[in-house]
Amino acid sequence: MPVKLPVEILKEYWGYTSFRSLQEEIINEVLSNNDTLALLPTGGGKSICYQIPALLQEGICIVISPLIALMEDQVSTLKSKGIKAIALTSGLHFSEIDTLLDNCIHGNYKFLYISPERLQQELVQERIKQMKISFVAVDEAHCISQWGNDFRPSYKKIKILREINPAIPLIALTASATKEVLDDIIQELDLFNPKVFKSSFYRSNLSYNTFKVADKNYKLLEILKDHPGSSILYVRNRKSAVSLANYLNDYGISASYYHGGVDNKEKSKRFKNWLKNEIRVMVATTAFGMGIDKPDVRSVIHYDIPESIESYFQEAGRSGRDGKASFNALIYQEQDITRLRNQFINTLPDSNFVKLVYKKLNNYFQIPYGEGEQSIHTFNFNSFCATYGLNTLITYNALQFLDRSAIIHFLQKFQKKTNLFVTVDSRSLLSHIETNQKVEYITKAILRTYGGIFDDPMSIDLSLISSKTNYAEKDIIEVLSDLKKKELMEFEYSISDAEITFLQPREDDRTINRIKHFLKEQNISKVKKVKSIISFVENSSECKSQLLLLYFGEKNSTLCGICSNCAKNTINDVDKSNVKEDILKHIMNSRLSSRELTSILPYDEENILLVIKELIHRNIIRINYDNTYEIVKNVK
Repeated sequence: MPVKLPVEILKEYWGYTSFRSLQEEIINEVLSNNDTLALLPTGGGKSICYQIPALLQEGICIVISPLIALMEDQVSTLKSKGIKAIALTSGLHFSEIDTLLDNCIHGNYKFLYISPERLQQELVQERIKQMKISFVAVDEAHCISQWGNDFRPSYKKIKILREINPAIPLIALTASATKEVLDDIIQELDLFNPKVFKSSFYRSNLSYNTFKVADKNYKLLEILKDHPGSSILYVRNRKSAVSLANYLNDYGISASYYHGGVDNKEKSKRFKNWLKNEIRVMVATTAFGMGIDKPDVRSVIHYDIPESIESYFQEAGRSGRDGKASFNALIYQEQDITRLRNQFINTLPDSNFVKLVYKKLNNYFQIPYGEGEQSIHTFNFNSFCATYGLNTLITYNALQFLDRSAIIHFLQKFQKKTNLFVTVDSRSLLSHIETNQKVEYITKAILRTYGGIFDDPMSIDLSLISSKTNYAEKDIIEVLSDLKKKELMEFEYSISDAEITFLQPREDDRTINRIKHFLKEQNISKVKKVKSIISFVENSSECKSQLLLLYFGEKNSTLCGICSNCAKNTINDVDKSNVKEDILKHIMNSRLSSRELTSILPYDEENILLVIKELIHRNIIRINYDNTYEIVKNVK
């Protein structure tokens, strides 16, 4: 029996004096060495459910996780608490992996975080056999199911831990899973008579709202005005993240953007500013998500429709973690439905296209047949697609599938590489640059900053040189490129936005043939999920909270009373004649636009627009050149 109680460990390391719903029951089940399945919604504190039992038992806990960023974040947090933890991430050399695994065997570590792909390596399996393992925790366990969000075929191989040591207990954790996904998890992980803990997904403080609007930007400002406080605005792509952050700042709402192309240092700075409420709105792609635990997020707004209900529920669930009322809004137009189908259904790759992308990828990096395993390459995604005339969306989905199938590791990572080496002596260089003040100023700043540049190629920081000279980076690049042409130096400058690690040797068709049946299943699942989210968005009559809960198998929930449909149904008690009367009353003496009418009248925007259309059709009102409405004069 443990020397301390779970609640004592909770207080010692996390500073809390009581557990959230189901946490203590799950911990006690794990401490009893029983297989366990925990379904806790986003923000439900899943990690504590395996971290506390691990600290109360001898040995090391192996944590399987699909996300490198999440593993690194967890390990960093544990280390900050004085708890010994290791993550085997990609990019490690064989000798580094060997040393880290030795530490797990002999170093009294409590946690080993590994990806399901890393688990397949023979070296890792052999070392695990030598470890004293307390239990195994499988995070994001829904990835094991072909019907789950983010299905990863490599998860199906986690059962090898059962073969290595059949007596090791296992806990599987997920934040979003339907009944069929839960059944898959139990079967695929070979859980023995597991105790299933399922917290209700209902959160009484969250309102779920969908708005079909004519002007998304206007609606966005309206929501942020009506719902003050910290906010996340989710967008589909990087360009939208930048433009909408600028748009909000122009209207006096402090905002910053976050996406995979922002370098890590800047990401960290922006994230900290948002946590401290120095920035109100974080405009982000889905790259901004895992590990966020900001309790006072008052609104989560979706500017674009997510690819699945699971994604929407997880992202919306990042609001109101302090238990206070919070507002979730999804704003859309008809073309967004078409765009969603085009992006997530019409761009699904078939096995022949995946084979093509895989071959071109190997050719691009000149990898010979039978080689390339664990080699790492940076590249520019759009440049790669342009080289071979590949559709960017379908290619992106093909790379994502290859990543989930453990053929490659595809990391979206912005990098600038600038290498410089002076190939002539200092006298020759200085005599040449003295003829041009700009060239001389920039070159001398580099020479003073990087003293060994005559001896060896060096990586230089363009932003540092820019700050020292007050010249823009493009000016510095122009000067160095010109000096390269004159054969005074070697200069290499490249920008990459992605990194590929080949996890298996190149075998072309044989590689893809082993996984192509998973692709077919995944495509079927994606089509089903896109149809489900479209149905949720377009449903204008049923309680949004009930629709979400029903999707996850909760059939007996009550009306939330606060979502967009519940609010509209309340307003619908006022019949159309009253809406009509109020519209006519307001435009009797002054012409108003639909935007002005929807901001003045206490009715749902959709109802107001519907009545306006009817009044125009019946020639009671008309629209003017400036998009305002007025009463037709012969109407009394």
